[in-house]
Amino acid sequence: MSSPPSKVNAKVDSTLPSAVADKVPHLPETKDELKADAKEAAAKSLSGLRSLTAGGFGGVCAVLVGHPFDLVKVRLQTAEKGVYSSAVDVVRRSVAKDGLGRGLYAGVSAPLVGVTPMFAVSFWGYDVGKVLVTRLSTVHEKQLSIAQISAAGFFSAIPMTVITAPFERVKVLLQIQGQKTLAPGEKPKYAGGVDVVRQLYKEGGIRSVFRGSAATLARDGPGSAAYFAAYEYIKRAMTPRDPVTGKPSGSLSLPAVTCAGAAAGVAMWIPVFPVDTVKSRLQTAEGNPTLGSVIGGLYRAGGLKAFFPGFGPAIARAVPANAATFLGVELAHQAMNKAFG
Repeated sequence: MSSPPSKVNAKVDSTLPSAVADKVPHLPETKDELKADAKEAAAKSLSGLRSLTAGGFGGVCAVLVGHPFDLVKVRLQTAEKGVYSSAVDVVRRSVAKDGLGRGLYAGVSAPLVGVTPMFAVSFWGYDVGKVLVTRLSTVHEKQLSIAQISAAGFFSAIPMTVITAPFERVKVLLQIQGQKTLAPGEKPKYAGGVDVVRQLYKEGGIRSVFRGSAATLARDGPGSAAYFAAYEYIKRAMTPRDPVTGKPSGSLSLPAVTCAGAAAGVAMWIPVFPVDTVKSRLQTAEGNPTLGSVIGGLYRAGGLKAFFPGFGPAIARAVPANAATFLGVELAHQAMNKAFG
């Protein structure tokens, strides 16, 4: 016969150190506790669903605003030295070759399809990360420190990489495809995102589709840590406070959310841009390149400077794209709160 919940809880408390026992979930001992636990679990599930939805909407906003900047960045990163003279030259030649829409939105189908689950999982993972940090560390005054926010942000990149890596592989291949001048009657190698996946799988199986996953995590782990930490820091600094108590006395305005999101995007890219360059090269190289061969090739070609092509467009993209992301997330949360309470 199984022991009653009270005895199980008592055994946990007596066996484990108090610091550990306090973190271990206890069994409900009464019907009221059971109802309260069920209500809390339902609330957490709803909160997770809202994070998924808001993150997905924010991601769509980011793609629509930021894709032209991203296309310029990738083409500068992957082109041979001397092909383009500047970011403006990339734009001019892309528009001249394919028109305004196709020229600046080449490869947009992959991020549009992938960005909804990617950003959704990112913001969901961030919420899960905050829960884990709360359970595994001490939280003062019911507010996570910036370091704890950073740890939760790093965690968000782990589940996101499963989606990000293959979609970015498809995206960059479609983006650089537009650089090649086709002979009369010659067709592009890839007909679209689905065709890229089909050909990659045929050439090298699932490993080919997911090439660059480690580099993607190496970029997105530290990047997401800086991203969410910077956003939270700036948001707290801009939140109205009571002059007497010093505690927050109002909600952040949408323009302030936009500014915080823009700054977070810049904070994310600055420390990880060289890793992004390596990732782009790794995912677009012919054959079976290694991480070491890509890094060595870049350094031999241009030294440290070779790791920063397209840095200007990346930062230029980070401002409007991430402002749009957090604005979209905030508007989605407001809409859901208004609709569902």
